[in-house]
Amino acid sequence: MRLVDVFEGDIASAVEEGISEKIKGGIVNIDNLLQSLPEKISLDKTAALNVFFVGNPVLSNSSISIAINGLFTGKNEVLVPRGYQKGVKISAACGGLQKMLKVSIHENVFKSASLVYYNAGKRQLIIDELPDQNILNTAEWRFIVPQLYKRYPNDDMQLNISISSPQVIQVTYQDIGATIFVDITIVVLEDGEVIPVACISVEISASCAVEVEGNNTAGWLRLQTFSEYLKWSKIGKLRVHLIQSLMSSVLKTVVLPYLNFKLKRGFPLPIIDG
Repeated sequence: MRLVDVFEGDIASAVEEGISEKIKGGIVNIDNLLQSLPEKISLDKTAALNVFFVGNPVLSNSSISIAINGLFTGKNEVLVPRGYQKGVKISAACGGLQKMLKVSIHENVFKSASLVYYNAGKRQLIIDELPDQNILNTAEWRFIVPQLYKRYPNDDMQLNISISSPQVIQVTYQDIGATIFVDITIVVLEDGEVIPVACISVEISASCAVEVEGNNTAGWLRLQTFSEYLKWSKIGKLRVHLIQSLMSSVLKTVVLPYLNFKLKRGFPLPIIDG
């Protein structure tokens, strides 16, 4: 009989006890760390990110899952802690291969961000420069909208773009879709006077991708389709289909690059040190 066989039971018992103590100590350390974390992270002058925990940590053989609220709120708004509905699945995840850290994002997070910035009035953009600057002169419109050129010959213009309602966002495991509603107001600049002459409503369908860069969650939009209709006009009836190429150029060269610049800056993740 080997010596190790004689003490096999004592050795196994000691190892099990040691492992148990290590696990208990680790759990206490994790609990203390989680309790010390802030419940809200300030993002900018408009929004804050709620990072208080939802539910209990879920342990598996090789990982621990922790859920935070993650919803955006106004800077001075107080959000009552609440979890997502029981049984609701995670909407999107960043990364597919096994990694040390995996981030899953619920559709409600995107919706809350959209609503907060919409309610705060962060939804306007004035365009007075374009790659093709001729578009912002009435002379370029003389064959498309003759009445515009007749009333305001060779006057400069600008386009005032505003979000008309919160974006509709749909998230699946494969994709994120966004529907953005904007009003594009055509403005003539005559002798220092700013004259709105027409407004076109545009519904934009875009796909969105999300990625984690460092400690930030960032993303970008890609135009899929768009539709438009005349909302009002002071220069007679506009044939919207004739200016569709102009609207497409504005969306692709100005509006989406502007939105992507904002999205690329991203929002900080509530990373736990260590």
